[in-house]
Amino acid sequence: MRLVVTGRDGQVAASLLEAGQAHAGVEVVAIGRPELDLARPETVIDAIVVAKPDIVVSAAAYTAVDQAEDEPDLAFAVNATGAGKVAEAAARLGVPIIHLSTDYVFDGSASRPYIETDATAPLGVYGASKLAGEQAVAAAGPRHLILRTAWVYSPFGRNFVKTMLRLAADRDEISVVADQWGNPTSALDIADAILHAAAMLHGDKDFDAFGVYHLAGTGETNWSGFARHILDTSQASGGPWADVRDIATKDYPTKARRPANSRLSSAKFAAVFGWGAPEWRESTKRVVRRILDRP
Repeated sequence: MRLVVTGRDGQVAASLLEAGQAHAGVEVVAIGRPELDLARPETVIDAIVVAKPDIVVSAAAYTAVDQAEDEPDLAFAVNATGAGKVAEAAARLGVPIIHLSTDYVFDGSASRPYIETDATAPLGVYGASKLAGEQAVAAAGPRHLILRTAWVYSPFGRNFVKTMLRLAADRDEISVVADQWGNPTSALDIADAILHAAAMLHGDKDFDAFGVYHLAGTGETNWSGFARHILDTSQASGGPWADVRDIATKDYPTKARRPANSRLSSAKFAAVFGWGAPEWRESTKRVVRRILDRP
C-alpha cells in the first residue's frame, strides 16, 4: 500500500513517514514544494499523478491562525482551492483521499463535545478556509475521509508542547489560557489512526462509510492544564519546569478568535474503524520524553 502525503514538513506528514517504516507492506511518500504547491493549483494534479498513490493523505495546509486574518486570499488558496485540487487528483486516479481538517470549523459555543453532524460556524479566516476545503474535497468525489482533529502536537515542527518547554527553560512562571477546552492530540496517534483507516480502505474495495469523522485525543483539558502536564512530565524527566498561572482569553488577546470549546467526540471513528486514541496524558508523556530525548 502506497500512501502519498501532501506536505513534507508538517507534523502529521513527518509522523506518517516515521510510522510507515514500522509497517510491513506500507510505503509512505511525502510530496511538497516546489513540485506540489497548494498555492499554485496548477502544480497539484500532476505531482500526485506522478507519485502513483494507492491512497492520498491531504495533510498540507495553511495553519497560521492569526496571520490568516491578514492573508485570507492565501489561506483560502491553500486550504480550499488547493485541497480541492488534491481531492480532484485522487478522484481522477480512482483512489480514496484522507483529508485533515480542524476543530476551528466550530464556534465553540456548544456545552458538550462536538459530533460530526453539528452545525459549523467558524470564527475566523483559518476555520472558514478549512471548512471550504472540506466542502471542496467532498465535492471532488465520494471516496473521502475528512478527519477533523484538534490541538495537535508532536516531536516535529512547531507546537504548543515545544513552546512550553522552550519558555520553561527561560522563565519561572508562564501565563496560559484556562477558559478554552479541548482534546490534546498527538500527531503520532493521528498517523497511527490514518494507517489503520488506510489499511481498511485498501483492503475493502466495497467500503462505504466515507464522510466526515472526528479524530482527537482521549480525554479533555484546558490549555493551562495541558501546560502543567507537559512541564510536570518534563520535570520528572530532568527537563525544564515552570509554574503555570491561569489567565482568561481576554487577558491574552489574539488577532483571530479561538473557540472556547474545541472538544471533539471521536466515537464515530472508533465505531467504524475500531481504533481509539490513547488517553491524552500518556500520549503527551511520550512526546515530551522524545523531545527531551529521555527514555
